[in-house]
This record gives sequence, C-alpha cells and structure tokens, in this order.
Amino acid sequence: MKKSFLILLLFPIIAFGQGLAIGDKAIDFKLKNVDNSYVSLTDFSSEKGLVLIFSCNHCPYSVAYEDRIIALNNQFKAKGFPVVMINPNDPIEVPADSFENMIVRAKEKGFNFPYLFDEGQKIFPQYGATRTPHVFLLKKKEDGFYVAYIGAIDDNYKDAAAVTEKYVENAIAALLNNTLPSPDFTKAIGCSIKDSRIKK
Repeated sequence: MKKSFLILLLFPIIAFGQGLAIGDKAIDFKLKNVDNSYVSLTDFSSEKGLVLIFSCNHCPYSVAYEDRIIALNNQFKAKGFPVVMINPNDPIEVPADSFENMIVRAKEKGFNFPYLFDEGQKIFPQYGATRTPHVFLLKKKEDGFYVAYIGAIDDNYKDAAAVTEKYVENAIAALLNNTLPSPDFTKAIGCSIKDSRIKK
C-alpha cells in the first residue's frame, strides 16, 4: 500500500518533469506554423539566439503583450534574436486556441514571426512553461541553444507605457554585449496553461 502511494506521489514528477533551468540546453522541436510549414529549433542555427515565447489566443495577458511581442521581433530579429511563439494550450479545453483560430489571430495582428501549435502538448512541459506568456530566451553556442533567461517580458502587463523593467530587452542586450542577463529569472505572470493531461 505504501509502495503504491509512493509511486502515485512520484508520478507527476516523472511524467511532467521540472522543465529547463538557466544554462540548460534547449530541447529541439518540430511544430506546425500558421502557414502550414513545420518549424524546428535547428532552423535558426545561423542566429545568435531565439526569443521563445509560450503564448496563446485567448488569455488576456497574452493579448495585452501581443504588440510588445511584435515590437521585440522588429527590434531584435535583425540583431540575431528573432521571436518564435508557441501555443501550448489544448484546443479541446479552450476552443479559442485551436490551430484554425491561431491562423485567424496571426492574420488579424500581423504576426511577423512563426506562431506554432504544440499539438499533443509535448513541448511545453519539457521546457517547464506554466503560463501564457512565458519566455525562454535562448543563446546559440557551437553545439546548440542554451537557456539564458526565463520568465516575464516586463514588469507591467497592463500598461506598456508604465513598464519600468524590460526584462527580455535587457537580457538580450546583455547577451549582445557578451555578458550574462541580470536578472536571468523572473516570475511569469499570465494565464495557466490548459493541460489536458491533468485530470480535473
């Protein structure tokens, strides 16, 4: 009985893992983009890094950050840090986050970066994303991408004009100057990822 209880207790840790930490090597993926192509981490091997953001259509936090995410790509893509956004939500749990609705939203907002669908919810738990939006800033090294910053985009989701700490911008600037981001971790603020694997 005690052994069975211990197995049940450990199951979520084994099944869902703890995700990536600062300094860990990023996990590759091959996910469908809103243009029906497939995008992998290896497609960006010529870049200096990647601004990987787990986000979605419906979450008000994600919606509040859409223009700022577009601006991040406009500002840093040419400097070697393009944006890639991944929708981790289960469309059965949240129909607004279906692949078809992703296509609609990308066109409405004019997303100028890949917007990928984590079909089967296989990628977000490996990274350890828990919120939308949740940023994983990656730095390219000789043998792949490594995590340099995890967390929020900035310190005020409600009002871009009231932001005092631009975490992602500052972290990218640090990497471009060959220094380490500080802070390299902040708490992601947003909606919880709608995970169909967790029984309610």
